[in-house]
Amino acid sequence: MKTLVKISTFTSKYVAGIALLVTAIALIQPAAFLWVQPSWINQLLMVVMFGMGLTIKSSDFSLVFSQPKDVLIGVASQFTIMSFLAFVLTRLFGIPQELAIGVVLVGSAPGGTSSNVMTFLANGDVPLSVTITSISTLLAPFLTPLLVYVYLGQTVEVNVMNMFISIVQIVLAPIALGLVCNK
Repeated sequence: MKTLVKISTFTSKYVAGIALLVTAIALIQPAAFLWVQPSWINQLLMVVMFGMGLTIKSSDFSLVFSQPKDVLIGVASQFTIMSFLAFVLTRLFGIPQELAIGVVLVGSAPGGTSSNVMTFLANGDVPLSVTITSISTLLAPFLTPLLVYVYLGQTVEVNVMNMFISIVQIVLAPIALGLVCNK
């Protein structure tokens, strides 16, 4: 158990440097990572979320929920500012409709695991990021297609149940397990 604590402490302390080192190696020598299978992506994201869960406490979330305005601003920004900027940029650069749909989709989609990782690396408010990401992801199957239709007049089908299962498996369950282990 002491070894696990040492590894966890070291990783938490130097995660930004480790991420930069791995990125540099991947850029210089991409073949070093060919053993990583695309089918492992979800499991690797789950490990990252578990690691984040180890760094936060359940009391951190009670602080987040005591200030719901912050969560509301974050969720509202995701579905207003991000999607609007994506739409404006497609028009500003004259991007064809087929590509514009993709850009608006990406601009309307929640940041997911990557936003939580960036928040963690920046020593930001991880519980707030996780809360905003979770709520945004739960709203995304309804709001993302609506925004694509509003901005571009196109419809997009989303499997709501698969998206819900995905956020529970990749984000919520690993973070919850990390919180439990952190106790």
